[in-house]
Amino acid sequence: MAGSAKGYRPWRVLIALTIAMIGLGVWTFWPGLEHAPRLGLDLQGGTQVTLIPKTVGSQEDVNDDQLNQAVEIIRQRVDGTGVSEAEVTTQGSGAGSAIVVSVPGVNQQKLGEQIATTAMLDFRPVYALTGPEATTKAKTPKRPPIESATNNAALQQAFAELDCTNKDNLSGGTPDDPEKWVVTCSQEGDAKYLLEPAFIRGTEVTNAQAQLPQQGGGGWQVTLDFDSKGSAALAEASKSMVNKQAPQNQFAIVLDGLVQSSPYFSEAILGGQASINGNFTHESATALANVLKYGALPVTLEIAEITTVSPTLGEDQLKAGIVAGVIGLLLTSVYLIFYYRALGVISVVSLFITGYVTYALFVILGRSTGLSLTLAGIAGAIIAIGITVDSFIVYFERMRDEIREGRSLRVAAETGWIRARGTILAGDFVSLLGAVVLYYLSIGNVRGFAFMLGLTTVIDVAIAFWFTRPLVAILARTKWFEKGGELTGMSLKRMGIHEDRDTSRADDEAELALVGGPSDEEVARRARREAGEV
Repeated sequence: MAGSAKGYRPWRVLIALTIAMIGLGVWTFWPGLEHAPRLGLDLQGGTQVTLIPKTVGSQEDVNDDQLNQAVEIIRQRVDGTGVSEAEVTTQGSGAGSAIVVSVPGVNQQKLGEQIATTAMLDFRPVYALTGPEATTKAKTPKRPPIESATNNAALQQAFAELDCTNKDNLSGGTPDDPEKWVVTCSQEGDAKYLLEPAFIRGTEVTNAQAQLPQQGGGGWQVTLDFDSKGSAALAEASKSMVNKQAPQNQFAIVLDGLVQSSPYFSEAILGGQASINGNFTHESATALANVLKYGALPVTLEIAEITTVSPTLGEDQLKAGIVAGVIGLLLTSVYLIFYYRALGVISVVSLFITGYVTYALFVILGRSTGLSLTLAGIAGAIIAIGITVDSFIVYFERMRDEIREGRSLRVAAETGWIRARGTILAGDFVSLLGAVVLYYLSIGNVRGFAFMLGLTTVIDVAIAFWFTRPLVAILARTKWFEKGGELTGMSLKRMGIHEDRDTSRADDEAELALVGGPSDEEVARRARREAGEV
């Protein structure tokens, strides 16, 4: 609450919250969209992809360092779109090793193929670019990439014969030699390229993000950061290519032998930072950013098996957990109403609104970021709801303390909040800090638990400040509450206060003026003088 209590307008806060909740409901339950949260592996099962790693350019076995690095990059790639609750594990080591990726949902074939093609990434100048059809009939099928140490006649013939409308030529998954010229297709099969040797490798990209232009206007773009070696190569290549005619002012981003994108240089880039603009949607920009950020694996990966896995927890366990949660919530509600009466009713309504907002955000984040709800995540949410109940108790007990110190119910509702909110924020901050640390230091289900705990803790703060607080303020300004009856939850008799105190309205105003701090003392003195004159 800013300023003095007299300037507080609880109705405005409630109206703003109501509008926000209506908007959240429309976003959540819009016809044609998914209205239920995505469930994790333990609750709905999913797809399991088994990958066999192989080294590039030699016959040596994959060592443990390469395997661990590949696992970490795959984990980042899978989680790059959100808290998907995917599991990435290894089986064996060396020659007999395998990487097993388990992803919630049963329609993850495309994702499995995407994981398997994150091997070699490079940036190549475009020498020639044409439509996808072959201009000369090929005697035998050609599969990209087609490589040559020089731009010779055989490579030119291969470029003419390559048919990118043939799906066999769009499989990718074959790493290219960065030192050689390459003939290949775009990943969509709508163009074919003759590419020069690479001037930047994927390992020289330090960061990539999908974002909207900071100046406003335009569509989505992908921003890139390079290390010192990549920055120098980018500066030299951009100065050389920027004044050339199309398509030789373009460079191709090649992943596993297929062109992901082929932007052109509009100016020389000297600072080690670049942006790729085009007809991107949020999804396509994010996909390209993830390729650039996580696309440089130290090994190639082959899909050995894609299978559907069953949930690790049965439907009975899920129902039992939901029933247990509902029973716990009902018992908590009964206790709050029995002990705090009218204030307890406000607490219960606050809990239901917290549940509504939490459910809506689970659905929205599931659709937009791939957030999956597991039993561990549900546990994190339940713990945060317990923190919400603690916030109510801290506030109401602080009000009781103010009444015991001689203040009226109306004043106690204001001063009690000011003294309680610091405690509420401190408790929520500790919970949020623990969730953030746990999120960044953990993986898998533990990370999902931390994310849910942090999310619902933020919701607790919002509901306490924007619903519970203004509703109590409105209730405290009614004559019924000021009388302190049994149903208010603030009965003097129930608190063991037997004296009959008579606090005038003018004294209330003076007390409320002091709520704002020392700067309001003059206002308080003036209020007392006016009360005495009357």
